[in-house]
Amino acid sequence: MDGVKFDHLLYGGDYNPDQWLEHPEILEEDIRMMKKAHINTVSLGIFAWSRLEPQEGVYDFDWLEKIIDHLYENGISVNLATPSGARPHWLADHYPEVLRVNADGSRNMFGVRHNHCYTSPAYRRKVRAINQALAARFDSHPGVIMWHISNEYGQDCYCPLCREAFRGWMRERYSSIDEVNRKWCTAFWSHTYDSFDQIEPPMLHGENSIHGLYLDWRRFVTDQVIDFYRKEVDALKDGGAKKPVTTNFMYNFKDYNYFRFAQYVDVVSWDNYPTWHKGPEALTAMDTAMQHDTMRSLKNQPFLLMESCPGPTNWQSVSKLKRPGMLEAASLQAVAHGSDSVMYFQIRKGRGGFEKFHGAVIDHYGKDDDRTYRECCEVGQDLLCLEECNHTDVKADVAVVYDWENRWAVEESKGPRNKGMFYKETVLKSYAAFRRQGLNVDLVDMEKSLDGYRIVAAPMLYMFRAGFEKKVRKFVELGGTFIMTYWSGVVDENDLCVLRGTPGGLMDVMGLRSTEIDALYDGESNRLIPAEGSRMAGEYTCRNLCQLVDATTAESLMVYGEEFYQGTSALTVNRYGEGTAYYVCADAEQSFYDDLYRMLCADAGIRGPLSCPLPEGVEVTTREGRNAEFIFIQNYAGGEVKLPVSVKAEGYEVIFRSREAAADEEIILQRFNTVVLKKIL
Repeated sequence: MDGVKFDHLLYGGDYNPDQWLEHPEILEEDIRMMKKAHINTVSLGIFAWSRLEPQEGVYDFDWLEKIIDHLYENGISVNLATPSGARPHWLADHYPEVLRVNADGSRNMFGVRHNHCYTSPAYRRKVRAINQALAARFDSHPGVIMWHISNEYGQDCYCPLCREAFRGWMRERYSSIDEVNRKWCTAFWSHTYDSFDQIEPPMLHGENSIHGLYLDWRRFVTDQVIDFYRKEVDALKDGGAKKPVTTNFMYNFKDYNYFRFAQYVDVVSWDNYPTWHKGPEALTAMDTAMQHDTMRSLKNQPFLLMESCPGPTNWQSVSKLKRPGMLEAASLQAVAHGSDSVMYFQIRKGRGGFEKFHGAVIDHYGKDDDRTYRECCEVGQDLLCLEECNHTDVKADVAVVYDWENRWAVEESKGPRNKGMFYKETVLKSYAAFRRQGLNVDLVDMEKSLDGYRIVAAPMLYMFRAGFEKKVRKFVELGGTFIMTYWSGVVDENDLCVLRGTPGGLMDVMGLRSTEIDALYDGESNRLIPAEGSRMAGEYTCRNLCQLVDATTAESLMVYGEEFYQGTSALTVNRYGEGTAYYVCADAEQSFYDDLYRMLCADAGIRGPLSCPLPEGVEVTTREGRNAEFIFIQNYAGGEVKLPVSVKAEGYEVIFRSREAAADEEIILQRFNTVVLKKIL
């Protein structure tokens, strides 16, 4: 396992002392309260450009150096940010080209953040200058441990500069305009291009009917943002920077391909803001766990939780207070899934602006008897107990394919459902079915290797790209268990329909041909019932999509219970080479996936780390070091749960437990409790 390793688990968050320079007594109190909470790291300078460069070319870094010095003297390290996420007013005034243009062609006025063009030479020039100056001044400071590049890169720009850059990107990707016309199928509606100069992005008032154009625009935007990011990093290196770099990714963010972006960061970091207490906590926890595992899987290395909220998140539709114990549970969930940090937005609440009511370690009240502050202190103490988990690995025998480009294509495909294809939700069903058995799960895209996995699930893989079908064929031939679902292998990487049968290139491996797909209206459903002699015993409801297939060598395990295709295959299995390939024909309920995947894991000899079944709402995750395995057990159920695990008899040591939890002859967890076991390997 490679990647960036720190001496300890990082604990802290975004700190904005530039908002409090006129209040030195508050800055002193911040230090005291951070130390009491065991905070050891802060992210600094993220939105401080106007303080760092109050006038063009006039830098003021002295205040920042004093802050970094004082933090370091008190045992607090710094992730030092480049300030490109929000520019000063003078920059927009002097260089109007830096302001972003929307998909309707309107140019934004100065305001908010990330309101800038990633292509603008002026913006790139000014960012390079301040980044280089910051690196020259601060990279050698012993208190600076990492560079935090910008903040939450997001959205598109459609200005003339970006449009011309897109045409240049297209010229590099395609050998001729004739190739573009072929791969975009522009003959439809007579939209053939005569030259690259005619190509425009998919703007609101322009070309929106060519799916290949949409996909290539999304790929271009990803590449352009990565290029901007890399230029930021180059400026730091040219200023002498040698320390690791990261940029904070976001939850369920589909605009940029994070698998591609992650290749250029030294360590993946991300910002996590679940809507806890909005519904069953177990469902929110499962969704959050999948996001953690996605971030870990981007580089197959430990990641950093760069932002989370210690209190209510003010920009969500409802600013819900975290119930007692929730902060500890959410923080330790990140560590369980491979995070080497727990970081918050923010350390101290600001007095004004968009996020003045956003949760923080230190409230406007400013005292240490605040409930949230006390819970932050407890989390800091928890992390001290878990130091030996730092930079340990999360190893998985199973993987679920979760592909950014496939999602772009699925959600833009115009059929079979234009509202509610539920790609992410379909992926989550497979993920949850493995996790409910206490198994670690990798999330991979189609460019990743399948080597080393024993079971791979590929939900709704509408687009095949990167030679994925060849990887699947090899995986199954060599003995792997592969699960594919409805609406898979339908198009190529340009969203052109596969000819001569689907799933393209895998009909023999799957032992069937997909023939038709029935889209169900909201509220409609069908049933999956066991085929004669099937090992599947239950009956399940399915909604949204029902694939019809012509089974050739595949055996039918379940059939449809209703409609004109009643009695036809709804779940099949095919033996191919040394392995097996399963095809799930319909959007079935979660219990179907739970039962099927439990059967497949038993067949493959894959089991979770505990000797007992897991109650609903209990999450188990393992991290593995050189000589020991660490088992995190968390309760997201509605009340107390008991697990019949005899800790000492089964060779475990309890290295952490929540105050209300018990771990001896059995493990007893109250709501939001965590127990961490250690087992010597």
